[in-house]
Amino acid sequence: MPADLAVIGLGQLGLPLAQAAATAGIATLGYECGDPAPLAAADLRRMLSTGFRPATDPAGLGRVRTAVLCAPTPRGTDGTLDLGQVADAARTLAAHLRPHTTVILESPVYPGTTEEFLKPLLEEGSGLRAGRDFHLAYSPSRVDPGNRGHGPANTPKVIGGLTPACTESAAAFYGRLTDKVVRARGPREAETVQLLETNYRHVNIALVNEMAVLCHDLGVDLWDVIRCAETKPFGFQAFRPGPGVGGHAVPRDLAGPRTRSLRMVELAQQVNDHMPRYVVQRAAALLNEHGKSARGARVLLLGITYKADHADRQGSPAQEIATRLMELGAAVSYHDPHVPSWSVLDRPVPRVDTLYEAAADADLTILLQQHRTYDLQGLSVKAQLLLDTRGATPTGAAHRL
Repeated sequence: MPADLAVIGLGQLGLPLAQAAATAGIATLGYECGDPAPLAAADLRRMLSTGFRPATDPAGLGRVRTAVLCAPTPRGTDGTLDLGQVADAARTLAAHLRPHTTVILESPVYPGTTEEFLKPLLEEGSGLRAGRDFHLAYSPSRVDPGNRGHGPANTPKVIGGLTPACTESAAAFYGRLTDKVVRARGPREAETVQLLETNYRHVNIALVNEMAVLCHDLGVDLWDVIRCAETKPFGFQAFRPGPGVGGHAVPRDLAGPRTRSLRMVELAQQVNDHMPRYVVQRAAALLNEHGKSARGARVLLLGITYKADHADRQGSPAQEIATRLMELGAAVSYHDPHVPSWSVLDRPVPRVDTLYEAAADADLTILLQQHRTYDLQGLSVKAQLLLDTRGATPTGAAHRL
C-alpha cells in the first residue's frame, strides 16, 4: 500500500507525529535519520496494524503527498544549532521529490531557516521550485512527552507556508490530526513561535528558581507563596522551581546567527544552569547541620530523568548533581523506576532495589524527580534526611528547595 505521509526522523519529534498519523488512519512511512526514540514492541505492533511502515530505501519518499522533516538539531561545540541532520534529510528527500508534494519542517531551527537554508537545498536537489512546483511550510513541534491531557488531537498546530497556497496545503494535512490549525503569516513567524514558546517557559522557570534561592535566604516558604499567588485569576501563571532544566527544547536561544541574542534568555540560562550546583550546596549544608561531611556521605538520588514518569534523561540535572557530589567524595546511589542503569564519570552508579531500606540507610536522600510510584509520605518518614527539590512532600516532612 503506498504511503500518504513520510516522517523523516523518528526521534523525539518525529515518532509522536508518526504515531498520531497512523492512529488517524494515515498510511505513514517512517524514514530514520539520527537516533530513533525508544518504542515499546506493543506500540510498534499497533502502529504497523494502522498503516505505519518503517523504510530504509529513500525511493519511497517520492511516492507520498506530504513529507515532514523532524531531524534533530543538537547544539554544536560553539553553542549554535547544528543543522547538519536537517541538511542530510533535505538532500535525501530532494533526490526523490516530486511535484505537488507538501514539505513541512518541524525541527527546532533559527527564524529564517525554512526559506534561507531548507528551500535552496530542496530546489537544488530536485530541480523543482518551492511555492510553484511543491509546497513548503514550517510548523513548530509541540510535543510534550508524557502529557496525558494534551496530545496531537487537542493541541493546536501553527502553520506558516512560503505562499498562501503552501499554508493551506500544510493546514489541510494537519487538519487530519488536530482539532485546530492556526495560520501564521509565513515561515519566519511560525519559526519564531517556537522561539517564544520555548523561552517563555525557560525564563519563567529561571524567575521561580531565583525566587527559591531568595526565599531560602529570607526564611520564606516559597511553596506557600506560589500556592497563594496562583489563586490570582489574571496576570499570573504558576511555575515551580527545580534542580535544573532538562528536555529537548530548553534552553534554546533561537534568535539566529545574524541577529542579537535575547539578553533575558541568556540571563535565564545562567540562573537555570546554576541550579544543580545550588542543590549540591544545599545538600552539603544539610549534612553539615547534622554533623556530617559530604565526603564519605551516602547520598541517594530519587528520579534521574528530566521529566516525571518518563524515561528520557536528555539534559537532566541529575547528571551534574551526581558528578558534583562524587567529586566532593560522596557515595552516590540512585533509584528510578524508568532507568535500569546509569553511569557518571565513566563509573556505574549503584541502583537500589529496596527503596525504603535504602532511604533509611542513606545519610541524605534527594528527590530530583517526582515519579508517580513514589510514596513521598512514606519516604519522608523512612529517610534520615530528605531534600525535596520539587516541593512534592507534605509540608514540614522534608527540607524543600
